[in-house]
Amino acid sequence: MIRNIKQVAALYNIDPVHILGAIVGEHTYNYDSLDSAQGYYMKALQYARIRISFQYEGEEVWSFVKRPQFNKCRQEETSNSRWRCYELVWNTRFMGKTVGGTRYPHEPFHRAFFRPMYAGQSFGLGQITPLTALKMNDMVSSISGLPKLSSKDASGLYKTVMDPNKSIHYTAAVLRDAINAYKQVANVDISRNPGITSTLYNLGNPWERAISYRNKRRTRPSHLPRENYYGWLINERIDELRAVLQ
Repeated sequence: MIRNIKQVAALYNIDPVHILGAIVGEHTYNYDSLDSAQGYYMKALQYARIRISFQYEGEEVWSFVKRPQFNKCRQEETSNSRWRCYELVWNTRFMGKTVGGTRYPHEPFHRAFFRPMYAGQSFGLGQITPLTALKMNDMVSSISGLPKLSSKDASGLYKTVMDPNKSIHYTAAVLRDAINAYKQVANVDISRNPGITSTLYNLGNPWERAISYRNKRRTRPSHLPRENYYGWLINERIDELRAVLQ
């Protein structure tokens, strides 16, 4: 697995300690036991045999986002910007509101549509959510050559994110995306701070957080990105993590 982490990190042009830090953080705080890679793969095969779908009250998400409220999102060029747009429209036009006679829950997009197993929303070695995998679809496919995922094929998506050799690409893509967001939006390089990238891996929505950080810096130019408890652990144990990678 360590060799695989190094190889994948090189593909996505990131320090492998970012990947290891994200995985360690997820399993320290967000998962009660560290399953073996073989165990994840067996679960993936089980998920692949179950007829599941990403839907709310019988309406599948791929159909839901064809509504006119999402027209501008379909013009986005990448899977990341497109699914981020879907999220934003959900938050502003549907979440907690009644639309067309249907009352939608006051829940985030990923909770409303992306928990078909009714227990938790993140899976696999890197604890990837289905929505995160769909966002990273284009980057992973272009860099790794893996087939693109589809919101119409929930079982196939789970099979991918539960396979450690494949899911690690999505972990790397999430971290690469966070680094890109802070560089492009706030002109700050976080590529040398695994605590920050791990924090963003834990919290999600790096582009929105980068915008918020940029706005704060306008009044407080010396303000630096801060780790949460998750990122603090990674930086506190950074020497041990690097030793594992030797």
